[in-house]
Amino acid sequence: MQHATDTVKIESLEDYLRGLIAHAMQEGNQVAVWRKPKSNYLQVLLDKSGKTKRVNLNLEELPTGFIVHPFEDQKDQKAFFLEADTYFKIDLNLPFKEQAEQIDLNIPLRTSEENARVIRQHFAIPIESEYSGELKACSKKDFISLVNTGIEAIKSGKLNKIVPARLKKKPLSENFELIRSLTGLIGSYPNAFINFFHIPDIGSWLGASPEILIQTKGNEFYTMSLAGTQKAKGDNPLKNAAWTQKEIEEQALVSRYIVDCFKKIRLREYDEQGPKTVIAGNLLHLRSDFRVDMKATNFPQLGSVMLKLLHPTSAVCGMPRNKAFEFLRQYEKLDRSLFAGFIGPVNVEEETSIYVNLRTARLTDKEAFLYAGAGVTEDSIPEKEWEETELKCEIIGKHLN
Repeated sequence: MQHATDTVKIESLEDYLRGLIAHAMQEGNQVAVWRKPKSNYLQVLLDKSGKTKRVNLNLEELPTGFIVHPFEDQKDQKAFFLEADTYFKIDLNLPFKEQAEQIDLNIPLRTSEENARVIRQHFAIPIESEYSGELKACSKKDFISLVNTGIEAIKSGKLNKIVPARLKKKPLSENFELIRSLTGLIGSYPNAFINFFHIPDIGSWLGASPEILIQTKGNEFYTMSLAGTQKAKGDNPLKNAAWTQKEIEEQALVSRYIVDCFKKIRLREYDEQGPKTVIAGNLLHLRSDFRVDMKATNFPQLGSVMLKLLHPTSAVCGMPRNKAFEFLRQYEKLDRSLFAGFIGPVNVEEETSIYVNLRTARLTDKEAFLYAGAGVTEDSIPEKEWEETELKCEIIGKHLN
């Protein structure tokens, strides 16, 4: 094994991550790095096969890996899958030097600047990729028009709720550096799923998602309904929160949708708690939690079954789902690509945690593409929905300097 002390001394976690990711990208590997909410561990996974894999959503049958699924079901509900040829975790509370002996340092010995440059060179997305998406930014005027169209559809009785999304472009400065942004997100958002993943044919994405889609650990299944948004204010934003009827109803629709999915599979034994106010970065949301004992209900495949039923949830699409989906296809004029799809570790240390791909940015060598949506109901004010998407884009955007 080549040791880091040979020519360039790796002094910090940041230096190590730069070297690891740069080397993986040069080798054509797929990479996923994440930190789960309220966790002290950074987890790293490499797929060295050189192949872009697609898998069915039967989670219980999959090996250890990281799943990535677009917003739309492009090919028979199949997802991209990074299989764990290498997996390890790093304790963020311990000095990196104390853990370096247990971590593979067999990476090219380059300076941090050289590694940062290599990483950025590999952000470019192949033009021919079907998942490169429509990369046209949405103006304020166009988004407000889209929201008004949604309100009209709701008032006419065609929809109960619609969640239009937009894309915002942010130029990356010459000083932008991935690992600095990643560690900035980790420090700023302890309650979010911080993630970076790179699939050579698909692109490089960086995010801080607040929303679990499904989680299974042991015999417990968990999901949440997260909706309603306001800016966190004051020294104690959780106590200062005051929710409007519009926001309360918007979140209740998402909870109802989850309960309806339980009814479809005749599952009656579940525990529901909430809604309560939770903080995610500079925003507050309303959240309800749902738990099921899979052993008591004799439903060991509940994770896979609910994943297929829930995605895309009413929190990212609307209700009724099929009509909302048709509306978005007709009026949104945006290929969401992986935004509002789902991502996360599968069967890692006997746990699967899949998150909605929100608060996310697709990175290219010159600019980042930020995605955000807003829940629209009959009582929505278009100007405020625009402001909500601006706040959501800023959660990642302010860390891309």
